[in-house]
Amino acid sequence: MLFIIYLLITISAVIAYLLHRNATFWRNRGIPQDPPHPFYGNLVGFRKNRVIHDLVYDYYNKYRKSGHPFVGFNFLQRRSAFIMDIKLAKNVLIKDFTNFADRGQFHNVRDDPLTGHLFNLDGKRWKEMRQKLSPTFTSGKMKFMFPTVIKVSEEFVKVMFEQVPAKTGGSIIEIKELMARFTTDVIGTCAFGIECNTLRTPVTDFRTMAKKAITEMRHGPLLTAFHFSFPNVAAKLRMRMIPDDVHEFFMGLVNETLAYREKEKIKRNDFMEMLIELKQKGSFTLDNGEVITGLDIGELAAQVFVFYLAGFETSSSTMSYCLYELAQHQDIQDKLREEVNAVLQKHNDKLTYECIKDMRYLDQVISETLRLYTIVPFLERKALKDYIVPGHPNYVIPKGTQVIVPACAIHRDEDFYTEPTKFDPDRFSADEVANRDSVEWLPFGDGPRNCVGMRFGQMQTRIGLAQLIQNFKFSVCDETDIPLNYDPMPFVLGTIGGINVRVERV
Repeated sequence: MLFIIYLLITISAVIAYLLHRNATFWRNRGIPQDPPHPFYGNLVGFRKNRVIHDLVYDYYNKYRKSGHPFVGFNFLQRRSAFIMDIKLAKNVLIKDFTNFADRGQFHNVRDDPLTGHLFNLDGKRWKEMRQKLSPTFTSGKMKFMFPTVIKVSEEFVKVMFEQVPAKTGGSIIEIKELMARFTTDVIGTCAFGIECNTLRTPVTDFRTMAKKAITEMRHGPLLTAFHFSFPNVAAKLRMRMIPDDVHEFFMGLVNETLAYREKEKIKRNDFMEMLIELKQKGSFTLDNGEVITGLDIGELAAQVFVFYLAGFETSSSTMSYCLYELAQHQDIQDKLREEVNAVLQKHNDKLTYECIKDMRYLDQVISETLRLYTIVPFLERKALKDYIVPGHPNYVIPKGTQVIVPACAIHRDEDFYTEPTKFDPDRFSADEVANRDSVEWLPFGDGPRNCVGMRFGQMQTRIGLAQLIQNFKFSVCDETDIPLNYDPMPFVLGTIGGINVRVERV
């Protein structure tokens, strides 16, 4: 009994020592940091009553004028360097990428195969997977998928017409869920070749499991925090993150789709087909002589899984926030509609791939939406070796340290964007973009580890918005929340409740 008491005292002392060392690490090196909470670190209120974007804004703004290239930050129990200087951000993402190539995210390919996707992978595995997947997102591949997206968007417009009567005053519509149903159908078709039809049947297994994968965790707060704080240890302990029913649903779906296509010799112009080709191709040699192995079934499933989740959530949120802003700015909406109609006239009223690329103002509107409503709050990297900040010899990012580039706060920094809370698509005119450093706009990341699916996300968002703006007018109503109420639970930017606007036929 006495031995057990001594053991508990020893364990408690060790834990107390480790917590104290972690809490004082940056301060002992002369680098400022807000005193971290013993459990939450510098994320007090995370997934409780504070939206993570607000936590990032507040921390960034506190030290923005301090002159420090980075400040200390504890992401729960994970020690981090919170980047304050745009030049250092560029070094991390681009110039010195070789030292910051990893993200350091949890992934356990053996026991939790759906976590083994491109976003999570590190080192040689990430490099090989990126080389395999990059050719599937070229402009040529996007053209192949374009007709599929157009088909879904036409059904989308039909559903909208059914919900919006021709009478004066139109209808009040909750657009957030509707946009999600549109992008779910697009991704379901392009990723799996499945006609989900959630536009007309909102409650489907496909939609339910996708929402669950975004909003629910496998474990409670304590083990979830352990995953975030100690991803390598969690993987070595063979822990899992994906809920069982989500894992079984998506793995079953991939296996069934793969077996059916191979048996029936079905070919489609979609993401799944490109991955099947990689699987069937086996090993292949790059121009530099490097041998790349083909995909196994677990790797294939993981890439489809992340393509689906990232594709439907980010694009639907962007479309929702965009329409929310356009509803409040009729002048911008009218200018956008004029462009859409003018470009369509030049292309015989047919929405083509080239037609979408010609809609420059639409691209500006989307870019400004992504600036003001940054879906993912920050970018993460991990130092592979000790890194001395150029020009600041006393500032060293130790090997293994998480690096946080606060994208959402950079997007609202008045030094980069005057009147940063104002919705102004003119910020993204060709001249303005040419005069701005690329790392001042980071919704898709930057450098070699930027979003591989950026072209696809932009394509489906442009198509959906062009179809809607051409046919409908959006305006605020009594049910429109101004400002929006954000949900503290998800990591991505989401609202509590829907986004209601008035919709009328044009």
